[in-house]
Amino acid sequence: MRRNYFWAALASIVLLAPAASAQQARIVNAKLATRSAAAGLDREYRAVVAAQIAPGWLGYVVPVADGKHQMCCWSNWNDGNTNCCGRCRLDNRPEGGFVSGAISDGRVRLENDFFIVMFRAENHALTKIRTFSQDCEIDAGGLPVTWLTDVNPAQSVALLSSLVRAEQFANSSDGDEERRIGKQAVSAIALHKDPAADTELERFAAPDHPEALRRHVAFWFGSARGERGFRALQRMLREDPSDKVREQAVFGLSVSKVPAALDSMIATAKNDRSTKVRGQALFWLGQKAGKRAVETITEAIEKDPETDIKKKAVFALSQLPKDQGVPMLIQVARTNKNPVVRKQAMFWLGQSNDPRALAFFEEVLKQ
Repeated sequence: MRRNYFWAALASIVLLAPAASAQQARIVNAKLATRSAAAGLDREYRAVVAAQIAPGWLGYVVPVADGKHQMCCWSNWNDGNTNCCGRCRLDNRPEGGFVSGAISDGRVRLENDFFIVMFRAENHALTKIRTFSQDCEIDAGGLPVTWLTDVNPAQSVALLSSLVRAEQFANSSDGDEERRIGKQAVSAIALHKDPAADTELERFAAPDHPEALRRHVAFWFGSARGERGFRALQRMLREDPSDKVREQAVFGLSVSKVPAALDSMIATAKNDRSTKVRGQALFWLGQKAGKRAVETITEAIEKDPETDIKKKAVFALSQLPKDQGVPMLIQVARTNKNPVVRKQAMFWLGQSNDPRALAFFEEVLKQ
């Protein structure tokens, strides 16, 4: 009996040893091997990928820019897992999203110090990059996983940046674009705590890079790069020649946690040279609500010279909380001098299913 207990304990130690060296990465169902990247991450990465014929993975952990970001697979929720949201299967299509903060029942930790970068290789070539919070359990599906230790975060940024530069970004809205290696690499760069991430993202945001790349970077400036990302978005709004990129920069402002981002959205709604960009700013201000956002929306309805902008501002009112938006829509429908604007307000009132809108329609019909 004692002998059996000894061998069981020894087996547990052997199984846990790779996980301990993995800096809290929780990889299961894997043919796990470890190697050090102390002599250079790029060299180790390229050696592993070049040797990989059948599908396999390579991964490591690095410090994360914002520990409140959680990257797990929501559809695989595991009630027994108190740290994250369930097991993620590496070779499945990503089954969830990227969110900030804790899940409402409190089972997700508020902070992660590291995040996991995983590279899939097959036939001597990289085929996919995925990122996970450090407390996610990762199921490799029986495939080989090479785990790299001693990874320098700046070298990780440099490696991922080289993958972005190696890919030709197409100016396309096709859904497959989201699965391109370059976009996956940009997302991974943005999650790094290392200052080199800001430097590389700012290079990719320059106007001489493809529009699709600049648009993707704009989102991550707002979502993950804090004050420096906010300043980069301001530059894009001032200098980028593409309306589509500046529209995405407004979206980046809308998800930024920097308080001054609201001021920039308001300024963009009032002053951008493009009606499309001004309309986009109004749309996201409608999601923000608040006194200053509402003042900017109503000012656009009254003062912007473009009817299309007025219509978008009316739509922004429809996005406000009903106790705020419905009375304002009724006021616009009653008093605005532009018949197109009044019609737009009536349309969105009709979509509101609010009793106050019904009472207003009855009043109009009885006149």
